[in-house]
Amino acid sequence: MTDLSQFDPNSVGNPNNNIFGLPFSEEDARLVILPIPWEVTVSYTAGTARAPEHVFKASIQVDLFDANCPDGWKQGYYMRETDKKILLKSDYLRKEAELYIDYISKGEEVQKNKFMCKSLREINEGSLFMNQWVYEQTKGLLDKGKLVGLLGGDHSTPLGYMKALAEKHGDFGVLQIDAHCDLRKGYENFTYSHASVMYNALTEIPQLKKLVQVGIRDYCEEEWNYICNSEYRVITYFDRDIKERQYEGETWKHISEEIINQLPEKVYLSFDIDGLDRKLCPNTGTPVQGGFEIDEILYLVKKITTSGRQLIGFDLVEIGVGQTDWDSNVGARILFKLCNQLIRSNS
Repeated sequence: MTDLSQFDPNSVGNPNNNIFGLPFSEEDARLVILPIPWEVTVSYTAGTARAPEHVFKASIQVDLFDANCPDGWKQGYYMRETDKKILLKSDYLRKEAELYIDYISKGEEVQKNKFMCKSLREINEGSLFMNQWVYEQTKGLLDKGKLVGLLGGDHSTPLGYMKALAEKHGDFGVLQIDAHCDLRKGYENFTYSHASVMYNALTEIPQLKKLVQVGIRDYCEEEWNYICNSEYRVITYFDRDIKERQYEGETWKHISEEIINQLPEKVYLSFDIDGLDRKLCPNTGTPVQGGFEIDEILYLVKKITTSGRQLIGFDLVEIGVGQTDWDSNVGARILFKLCNQLIRSNS
């Protein structure tokens, strides 16, 4: 049991401690954050694989008082070290993917190039390996009774975690905050693309009964058709529709309650930071104009717990790394609030 008698939560964060300057070990922490340094299939800007390290550094500046959950941190938050083998594998396969994406962008046929065929196979095998690794890591933590938050990395990273949660909790729903649907099938021939994570989750996890997407503003016809033919397994709140409803007088409270009412009793939060206004995440992988303020999303997440539903886990992904630490600074504060809400929902 961690002794907090000499720990001052009002003092400057201690960089020799763990995430948010907290003095917990993994054994004593109730909530463990698993960093996933992976960005192999990103289709625009890379950098998010190294976000966990930057978020960790920025977290030391986060104040520990949260009026919505004042003592949540006292139950213990701990972030594992980044697995360097996963990062090195991501770096290697990312270079392969860049060459491959450049090749197909010129209209070349993959089947005619043995090197590109080999690269595609290695990338898909690597992504499958990463999914299994995430599954094993998160399952191990869940089996120990830990709450788990996943810190990406690109949006392909949480699939293994959702599978582990399905085994533990049975039926559940996903609340996805995102600028993109991520419902493409094998985007760019990458089976486990960041743009395919929700398609893969719906295909491979029968316990996933409902996907509710919020803030979508960049999508293709294939994804639109998937939503329309999903028999309401997928409910999408497009960014433009939300804003039009607000322009015409509806409150965010009313819309948030409607969104939450679409979800089952157990809810997993998948938070792609590009769901926010770009000023808050300028270096995210695929930025899109529009999006939310942080407080709007935190209010929506709070509604999960006040509705009587259980938040069973979360991921926070696609945080970019730029010349300044602004993205990491924002990401660290969101991460702290999500940890608090996960604790609050499981108290």
